[in-house]
Amino acid sequence: MTAAVFIGCSLIAFGPALALCVCTIAAEPLRLVFLIAGGFFWLVSLLLSSLVWFIAVQIGGSNSASVQKNLLIFGVVFSVLLQEVFRFAYYKLLKKANKGLTTISQEETIPISVRQLSYVSGLGFGIMSGIFSLVNILTDSLGPGTVGIYGDSPQYFVASAFMTLAIVLLHIFWGIVFFDACEKKKWWALALVILSHLLVSGLTFLNPQYEGSLVPSYIIMMLMGTWAFFTAGGSLRNLKLCLMCRDKDFLLANQRPR
Repeated sequence: MTAAVFIGCSLIAFGPALALCVCTIAAEPLRLVFLIAGGFFWLVSLLLSSLVWFIAVQIGGSNSASVQKNLLIFGVVFSVLLQEVFRFAYYKLLKKANKGLTTISQEETIPISVRQLSYVSGLGFGIMSGIFSLVNILTDSLGPGTVGIYGDSPQYFVASAFMTLAIVLLHIFWGIVFFDACEKKKWWALALVILSHLLVSGLTFLNPQYEGSLVPSYIIMMLMGTWAFFTAGGSLRNLKLCLMCRDKDFLLANQRPR
């Protein structure tokens, strides 16, 4: 493998997220702070779930394939649930922080709306999740070694990059729907977010049958993206204006604080 694979897979996985950061967050210090804090919350959830999984492995104490698989399934489920718990904790923290910002702000409007917070925090969760999902794989892409030499799929790196891209974007969509559900107390929407997160994570167990994991994941991503678009106040009219470059500030600037 060459550096071209490394660069190509990196751009596939993180190119859209980087573009979103540059276009919608980098120029706003407050959004940047919340983005980094979101990544930190995801990192803490990973640390705690890793600790629990390590303890479970030590307690299990068996090298049989079935036990190891069950422990892996337990680790994935527990990690997903803990991520959503930390997403909720971050939501509560941001609500309190936003009230404080409103108190000290000299403007009449809220410095950053809940919809903006949901987008920024979701992007922070997604970027950190993507980094930890792909960093070791990208390192291996530089060699030495040849993927597929023993009959495995030669598309391992590309498939991993596309799955990482889906997870990053899904975290944005999950964040938008999750925060809106918390605001409006739509518990069924919260349940659907958690179930879809569990489903996408569970699909990775189908690897190396990548078509079995990637295709359903991207279908879920498109459905969640459509849901998040309308949840964030989108409509077919402003989508048309955005595509025609007539609505430059659609996503963030024109959202009414709630």
